[in-house]
Amino acid sequence: MTVGAQERLDNGALLEEEDPAGMLRQVASSAAPVRTAVRNTEDAGLGEIIAAGRPRAVVVTGMGGSGVAGDVLAAICGPGCPAQVIAGHDYQLPAWVGAADLVIAVSCSGGTEETLEAATAAVRRGCRLIGVGGEGSPLAAIAEQARAPFIGVQSAGMPRSTLWGLSVPLVAIASRLGLLELDADACESAATELERISHLCRPDSEAFVNPAKVLALELSGTLPMIWGTSPLTGVAAYRFACQLNENAKYPAVSGALPEANHNQVVTFDGPFAPGPHQPGAGGPTLPLRLVLLRDSREHPQVARRRAESARLAAERGIPVTELAAAGGGPLERLASLVQLIDYATVYLAIAQGIDPGPVAAIAELKARIA
Repeated sequence: MTVGAQERLDNGALLEEEDPAGMLRQVASSAAPVRTAVRNTEDAGLGEIIAAGRPRAVVVTGMGGSGVAGDVLAAICGPGCPAQVIAGHDYQLPAWVGAADLVIAVSCSGGTEETLEAATAAVRRGCRLIGVGGEGSPLAAIAEQARAPFIGVQSAGMPRSTLWGLSVPLVAIASRLGLLELDADACESAATELERISHLCRPDSEAFVNPAKVLALELSGTLPMIWGTSPLTGVAAYRFACQLNENAKYPAVSGALPEANHNQVVTFDGPFAPGPHQPGAGGPTLPLRLVLLRDSREHPQVARRRAESARLAAERGIPVTELAAAGGGPLERLASLVQLIDYATVYLAIAQGIDPGPVAAIAELKARIA
């Protein structure tokens, strides 16, 4: 990355000018939706859902920035959860989903066509249903017609900036159903962690001491291969790739250990890695960078895999970035990584002269299929 890019990130006026949608402000405000979501969920009238007892499965249906909330819930509930938790990103529900299951339909706008179709199918099959999303929306209308609870969420601006407002209600619902142990203190700890990272990564903090700006500069000009080292940080890796796509309009590959050691690791010897197999002396135009998202709750063998993967990459001249989640509970650990990721991807866009706000290709695609 050139010196000019660093200068761009340390120019406060330019940061403001090249972020007309206020993506940096949206990231900075992440803590408030956590606290609001806790209150809104408590007031949502979930009595009948809770009284019906633990569901056989919880299926969270949603797309894009809203759909990640389902992945967050599945990772936080973890493999020890007494009910199956599935994140669905499609028009259709799995064929086996029925009256014994709870479907949570999540859409920041409340108008996502895939989510509306899945929610309608849930009602038709007699599933318990909860809606989470925009007030006064088509999704809210489906919930009202089905006499199902609806938790209204105020968008932070872009759906991808509303992750916590959409995810925390799901976590609170799962806690009330006895699927995990998580109280208001855990949510407050996550909000506090979001504020801590925001202070470190604020726009007026210069690049040499700002971890998000450092990360953005490291990523620029490389093809990031992002691996989580647990189910929780695997979700963070997926979120990282999605935020690079949407904020920076930038390609990325995400995965999780141990699975990535059985496939993606082979790219260390491919055309995007430096080495004698390269066709030209200059090496690949977009060389690999391995990004490892570490969790304090790694499986011991995964920790060994992480360390050896980093050595394997370094031996082949592939640069490695390691980011460690904070300690504490799962929501706090996830917050510590996601907030850094969200800042870094916006900074990467601005460093490259790209407006991080618009997602024109998505809008164009929707218009073509309408």
